[in-house]
Amino acid sequence: MDKIVIAGGIPLKGEVWISGAKNAALPILAATLLAPGRHSLANVPNLADIRTAKRLLANLGVQFADLPDGLQVDSTGLVSWEAPYDLVKTMRAAVLVLGPLVARLGRARVSLPGGCAIGARPINLHLKGLEEMGVKVTLEHGYVQANVKRLEGAEIILDFPTVTGTENLLMAATLARGRTIIKNAAQEPEVSDLANFLVAMGARIQGIGTDVLTVEGVKTLQPASYRIMSDRIEAGTYLAAAAITRGEVTIRQAPVEHMTAVIDKFIEAGLRLKVETDAIQVRPGGTLVGVDIKTMPYPGFPTDMQAQFMAVMSLARGVSVITETIFEKRFMHVSELRRLGADIVVSGNQAVVRGTKTLQGAPVMATDLRASASLVLAGLGAQGQTEVHRVYHLDRGYERLEAKLSALGAKIWREKA
Repeated sequence: MDKIVIAGGIPLKGEVWISGAKNAALPILAATLLAPGRHSLANVPNLADIRTAKRLLANLGVQFADLPDGLQVDSTGLVSWEAPYDLVKTMRAAVLVLGPLVARLGRARVSLPGGCAIGARPINLHLKGLEEMGVKVTLEHGYVQANVKRLEGAEIILDFPTVTGTENLLMAATLARGRTIIKNAAQEPEVSDLANFLVAMGARIQGIGTDVLTVEGVKTLQPASYRIMSDRIEAGTYLAAAAITRGEVTIRQAPVEHMTAVIDKFIEAGLRLKVETDAIQVRPGGTLVGVDIKTMPYPGFPTDMQAQFMAVMSLARGVSVITETIFEKRFMHVSELRRLGADIVVSGNQAVVRGTKTLQGAPVMATDLRASASLVLAGLGAQGQTEVHRVYHLDRGYERLEAKLSALGAKIWREKA
């Protein structure tokens, strides 16, 4: 098992290019199941989760070929409709094959999902929505068994704007008979990226980017070529890296239009920024001060940036209150940040962070993807050497993290633990 070692205290300087968005690429890969033929996808990030998704799709009969600027996905011949436990247990997004398989084949058998241990993330809203579209759903031996002769359009009101639930139902609705209306739909830009890919395939979708999606079902979809959006969470993480090291960094190919909540909070915290159409320049100077954040569904502050922002606040002047409203177990990084000298007190879903002048390097253990990133950030800002263990979490969501940080001047490397 690998560990990442960081010799901290070095201001980052230079340019970093943001990769394709993991949370857009995963549902788009699943959506290729809807249309037999060869799809061409550009800006697909090279991540552990993407490799898992490819293994899952290959198990269903999908074939892949590398292209000069991306990936060819051939979904012509499906040989299975089952997503087995061994593949689904490591990545919750694997449940996204449920909607496309039911829509194309009329059946699916998908293991209940796993992924990061950040709290309960049930798929009951996915299943309830599919049942309203005429699907017979049963749960047996840890698997969801879904069967339908033909999906029927329905009006679906989600109890909560679940991202993967919206995506699963949206994909299923494209091939349903009649009109499907999804109310209280998730508005995350990754959902919109999926919807735009479906439109490129011939789907008829209105309300993209809003909380009401209206889908007029079509009989068939066609393969499409599409470029996946850049990763707003990766961009935010490098923004945090520049902030915590008092660096001077330009973040290129950033999806700025989808980062308003994050950018605004960093500006409020005293970071000096020049924001362009697809780039963010972090300028030297300014003093970091504590500010409060509350995680919310998009367009609010993303839960996937909470841990990274907390790491920055641990070195800010004053006090910040961080409220987590999305997942009930997303403060597991707090105890590890404390090992580095952070002053953080947790009460329920709130963490009070009192900024300290310095952090001290120490061995720490990652518990999930974004917690891993927060520990790397804290290590970059700490004095001395930090070792981050269990970095396989990082590999799920950050492409070439050590190489990109090294190019900015960080002393960071990977070793066998």
